[in-house]
Formats: sequence, C-alpha cells, structure tokens
Amino acid sequence: MPVFVYEGRSASGEVKKGELEAANQQAVMTKLREMKIRPTTVKKKGGLDLSGEINIPLPAFLQPRVKEQDLVVFTRQFATMIDSGLPLVQCLDIQASNMENPTFKKQLLEIKETVEGGATFADALKKFPKTFDTLYVNLVAAGEVGGILDTILNRLAAYIEKNSKLKRQVKGAMTYPIAIIGIMFLILAVIMTKVVPVFESMFAEVGAELPVPTQILIGISDVSVNYGPHFVVVCVISYFLFRKAMETELGKKTFDRTMLRMPVFGDLLRKVAVARFCRTLGTMISSGVPILDALEICSRSAGNYVVEMAIMKTRDSISEGRTIAEPLAESGVFPGMVCQMINVGEATGALDTMLNKIADFYEEEVEVAVAGITSLIEPFIIVFLGIVVGGLVVALYLPIFTMSSALMG
Repeated sequence: MPVFVYEGRSASGEVKKGELEAANQQAVMTKLREMKIRPTTVKKKGGLDLSGEINIPLPAFLQPRVKEQDLVVFTRQFATMIDSGLPLVQCLDIQASNMENPTFKKQLLEIKETVEGGATFADALKKFPKTFDTLYVNLVAAGEVGGILDTILNRLAAYIEKNSKLKRQVKGAMTYPIAIIGIMFLILAVIMTKVVPVFESMFAEVGAELPVPTQILIGISDVSVNYGPHFVVVCVISYFLFRKAMETELGKKTFDRTMLRMPVFGDLLRKVAVARFCRTLGTMISSGVPILDALEICSRSAGNYVVEMAIMKTRDSISEGRTIAEPLAESGVFPGMVCQMINVGEATGALDTMLNKIADFYEEEVEVAVAGITSLIEPFIIVFLGIVVGGLVVALYLPIFTMSSALMG
C-alpha cells in the first residue's frame, strides 16, 4: 500500500505533519478529516502533490467573482436544506458540488472543511469577507445562537435581492446619460482630429476668409490635435488624484456632501441611503442582533460618508440612553417623516416592522425617481446632441455655401 506525506492544520490552528498508508489520495483525505486535520498538502512519498486537481492558478483579478445572484441562490437553497433537517456539513457539500462558479465552489469547500474542523458556520464565513460581508456573518451568527438559521437565511436572501434591485435602479439612472455623453465625446474627438483638419487644408488652398463659426471650430481642432495627448495625461492624473483624495476623511466627506446637495441626483441618493439603512437595520433587529451592533454594521454599508457619520452619532447617543429617532432628526440627513415613523416604532415596540415599511416606501420612491430622471434627461440629451451636430455641420459647410454664392454671383 502506498505511503502519503501530509501537512495540515488542526482545529486549533496548529500545523500537523506526518505519513499515512492508504489506497489512494481520497482515502488519505478521509482519514485526515477523521483526525480533525484540515489538509493543505498531500503527496505520495517520492511523488507529486495530489491534494487536488492539477491546474494553473489564475491571478486574483482573472478569477470569476461571486455575483450577488450566486449568493442569493445559495442562501435560498441552503435555507431550504437546513429547514429539511439536513446536517450543515452535508448542505455545504451538496451546494459545493452543484456550484458552477469555480471561485464560489472553492470557497464553499474551504468553509465546509473549516466547519468540519470544529468552527461555527459564521466563523467559517469570515474567511471570505468579499463574498460574505459583516451583515451576512452577524445574521448567521445570530441564527446559529437562536436556532433559527433557516429563517435568518431566508431573510438574508430577501434582503440581498432587494438591495441588488436598488443598486440596479441607481446604476440604470446613471449609466444611460454617462454612456451617451461618453460616446458623443469619442465621436467628437475623431471629428476634431481627423475630419476637421481635412476641411481646414481644403479651405487653406482656396484662401478665402472663413466665417467666425468655422474659425472657432478650426481653433478647437488645432488645440485637440496639438494638446490632445496632454489632455489625456491630465485626465489620468486627475483621476488618480481624485482616488487618492477619496481615501482621506476630508475628501470623502466633501464629495459625499456635494453629491447629496446635487439637484435631482442628490434627492435620489438620499432616498437610496434611507431605504438601505431602514432595510438593513430592520432585518438585523428582527433577527435578534443587538441594536448597537446593528447600527455599526448599518453605518459601514451606508455608501455615503455623511450618512455613515449620522448613523454612528446615533449609535453613540443610544449608548448614552437616548432613542434612535432624536439623533437621526438632529443629523439633518434623514427626512422628518422617517424620524417620526421610527419614533412611533420605538414607542409601540414594533421598530423592525416600521423600518421595513419605511424601506418598502422609499424603494418605491427610488423606482419612481429613476423613471422620472430618465424621462427628464432624454430630451436634454437629444437637444444637446442636436445643437452639437448642427453646429458642426453649419461650421463646416458655411464656407462652402459662401464660396458657392460668391462664384455664382
């Protein structure tokens, strides 16, 4: 019987090394699990590493990411399995074997091994913070302690679905105008650097005096040709400086405050922040997470520095004995109606229900606002494109019409 050399970690994290006789690599892995050792390397003595499939690991940026839809499907199915009475490890094994996303599959197998090693499900999820955020881990921990993991997982799936829908709505409102304007600038860059210089050389051969609109257009074209690369470099440097500034507290605060004060879009972002805060807090409170922990997690997922600071101030005020509604109202970030409804929820002992109702209301408001913004932006973009295209046509062909009139006269 062949001898295998192994290396792994015990449940306490201690490194274990040794040799085992077994028929094959799978038998070694089974024995190691029975010994409560999570294998990291298994080699046939004098042979190659047999701990897994032979493959070339891709760089992190090339590996497929775990999408929100993958997480929703996993959470829904996992809740059904737990509710059916299947053991946790078996549920993870089934989910991993049926998972098409290779990145998520690898994570689930590692989570399964960690749970087999004696860790809780929540602790195992902490190893992959990009897939399972703080909210997910804390709710799972609350579900494990309370013995209602299936209920918690269903709430999580519903939360992720609604949060994903909210993100798609905001992206939809932003993507359309940005895409149209971006394409327009690309077309203008080609016209200014390739088309206008041809007309300029043609007009120069004629030697006639050019109309003012044409002179302006040729001037812009000359600047684009001569200083275009410099402009691109300035844009790239400005982008990296902006990213650097956003890493500072002052830069993030200034940008996020400006975004909230923007006409039209500022109101949309405020509604999104309110909906996300209420949905997150309502889900966590109904799942039994302590209010102070819930508010801290809500602040991290706020998506806006100004809103985050308002939530953290509310948390500090609650630890001093105040209600949630009072400091939220004082922040000036949350609308008065929201604060009043939260106050009623606190007084009646149905805060989680009230928060979810507020979230439902503001999610509908976001949907209406996105539709309104889209319908408002479309005519402005059409008019703007018409003015730009019309101006180009007039500026390029006005000298030709002028010369034709002079020749005919």
